[in-house]
Amino acid sequence: MRMFSGFLSGLALALVLVLAGSSARASAPDTVDFADLTWTEIRDAIHAGDTTIIIPVGGTEQSGPYIAVGKHDVRAMILARRIARTAGHALVAPVVAYVPEGGTSPRTSHMRFPGTISITPATFRALLSDAAESFRVQGFRRVVLIGDHGGYQKDLRAVADTLNRRWLSQGAHVLYVANYYDVVPGTYSTWLRQHGHAAEVGMHADLSDTSLMLALDPALVRTQALRAAGMPTPAQGVYGGDPRQASAALGQVGADMQVAAAVAAMQHDPTGQNSH
Repeated sequence: MRMFSGFLSGLALALVLVLAGSSARASAPDTVDFADLTWTEIRDAIHAGDTTIIIPVGGTEQSGPYIAVGKHDVRAMILARRIARTAGHALVAPVVAYVPEGGTSPRTSHMRFPGTISITPATFRALLSDAAESFRVQGFRRVVLIGDHGGYQKDLRAVADTLNRRWLSQGAHVLYVANYYDVVPGTYSTWLRQHGHAAEVGMHADLSDTSLMLALDPALVRTQALRAAGMPTPAQGVYGGDPRQASAALGQVGADMQVAAAVAAMQHDPTGQNSH
């Protein structure tokens, strides 16, 4: 009888623990943001199969007089959330806002303007590598790198290649999604040209850049000033094209292309490992 009573007590305790775990998971917020979760919620998410972590890489740089300098950070984070939810079984790391943007002595590239923050490529690569290693040791099996700015794409690839060699026997890997960025100067720019905007497409803070920002966070665009402006120039930080006819509708096309490209890359991961 005493043995049976002990068995019932153990069974009751196990049931309480299971229910407590289920309750904790049920009460977890509906978010894919790593930073919005507690450590126990992250642990439970990993155990439940959310073993992909997306590191969105942005950058703080001048984008002409009409777009706030946090453009890349905000876009990368918003789109990373969409990618994570569409692909499934993924969380999104805090955005990387410090990236190579030019030299400081002498001041080159975007560092010639106020509003830009730059770190060296070596520092940038080390930062990403250490962050990825932090995710690996806590149970994430795949680290996905997406970058919203063109200047450091080669660094993202180098970090992925280096870590994949280092992690060969660790059961984890890095997926660098080049197409996330490449569709903007590629497929998206082609689409804009084909739809009557050939003269407005440039390289930076142009029609495409501004339209993407209007689609994702219009508060970061000084729309009224833009509409009243003359043709922007490189001296103002606008490199080619004309952003004055930018719109959220045009930007949504590009944003959808970026999400689709990233999700496709994750679903056809060349390592043969999908999101689980």
